[in-house]
Order: sequence, then structure tokens, then C-alpha cells
Amino acid sequence: MPYVEVEGLSIWHEVHGEGPPVVILHGAFAGASSWSAQRPELARAGYRVYVPERRGHAHTPDRPGPLTYELMAEDTVAYLESIVGGRAHLVGWSDGAVVALLAAMRRPDLVDRLILIGQYYNSSGRVTGGIVDQLQAAGDQAMNFLRAEYDAASPDGPEHFPVIFAKTMQMLTTEPEIELASLATVSAPTLVLQGDRDDVTLEHGAAVAAALQHGRLAVLPGTHLLPMESPGLVNALLLWFLAGAQPAVEELVVSS
Repeated sequence: MPYVEVEGLSIWHEVHGEGPPVVILHGAFAGASSWSAQRPELARAGYRVYVPERRGHAHTPDRPGPLTYELMAEDTVAYLESIVGGRAHLVGWSDGAVVALLAAMRRPDLVDRLILIGQYYNSSGRVTGGIVDQLQAAGDQAMNFLRAEYDAASPDGPEHFPVIFAKTMQMLTTEPEIELASLATVSAPTLVLQGDRDDVTLEHGAAVAAALQHGRLAVLPGTHLLPMESPGLVNALLLWFLAGAQPAVEELVVSS
């Protein structure tokens, strides 16, 4: 089984390809499979692609205590140090974008380029009626829908999913609350990528890009599932930005 030990946590991960390292971070209630349209493209383009599953997600076991973005960022930093072996590009989607950003803030020496997809970083950027509100309204129905992959993969067993669901919902309803002014500490060139009907407002995405030292904003038509719904456009942008391209303007609007 593709498990690695990172500071006492057994992390399930995949590694594909050879070349400069890229670590791709999934969202809440998801795992490595959510990147199925990006893993092979990045590997074919000459990158070594690392796809870790975070604590309590898919094949990686849970640990006692609450689930927080700061804790998962600490795990990611430890993964970069002990498994990747140093600097890497970070690509985060949804919750994975929060984790990637916090890791870059904590350890800028470990991050080359940063791509943040479809996520808000404090509650001012959260769209009313988005995925968090929908999950709260759906209750047990949402839990039953989300648990299928977890039940099949988790070493903690299907009976543990209600615990994970409660922990994750507590995190989603109270975090993140990152002051955008603090993003000025991030020195990595950063692409903020979102859909025009995403869970994050366009105004927040623009403010995030502006707060970063080297931030750029790209807006695509779509929803919260950009890497799945528009893989061709997303993959083209990932490869373009990771290769070091710089846009001619502060904001890009890309149409399909």
C-alpha cells in the first residue's frame, strides 16, 4: 500500500512522473481521485506529481482531536520536508487551497509556485447559499451522499464517517478566517483561479490576488468543480503558470 510515515501520521499518497515536484492537495470529503484529470497531464508534462490524502480523508486515517486548516498545513509542511525532500510547487483546490496557502505562509522556503483554486480565505468571501450552507441544510442526506468513497477506502471503517463529518463541518463553519493583509508574507508567484459561479465571490478572489506579493487572478466560467468540469482549461492554466509564464494584465478572464 502507498503509505508513508510523516511525524507519526500514516499518510496515503500517490507519486507519478519525474521532474520538478508538484504537490496537489484535494478538498474536503475528497481524496486523490478528485485529481484524476490533472495527475496524468502534469506527469506527462515533465513533473513529479505527489498526491497526498490528508488526515481523515479517503485512505489516510483520522487522528484524535479536532480537524483544522492549521493542523493540515503542519502535516503538509512535514510531508514536503520528509517525503518530497524540499521545495515544490503547491496546487490546492477548495479546502486544499487553504492548506496550501497556510503552508506557504508558514514556510515560504518550501514553495516555488502556488496555485489556489476555487476557495475563500475568510468569511467575507464566502458566497451565501454555497456548499457549506447546502451541506448544513441537507443534514443526514448530505452525509450519506458524501460517505461512499470514504466507506470504501478509510482504514477507520465506515462507522467513523459521522465523526469525520462532524469534525469537517465544524471546521467549514468556523474557518478559515485569514486576514488578507497577512498574505503579503507569501513570496511565491501565485495564481488565484476560480469559476464565475464559484463558492467564492469574484471580489474576494481579486482582493486575494492583490494582497499577495506576486498574485494573479484567472476567472473561468464554471462552478466549484472546475478541475472536473473544465479540465482542459484548468490543465492548460496549470501548465502555463507552473512553467513560469506571466500574464500581461493583473486579471485574466478565460472563456471556454
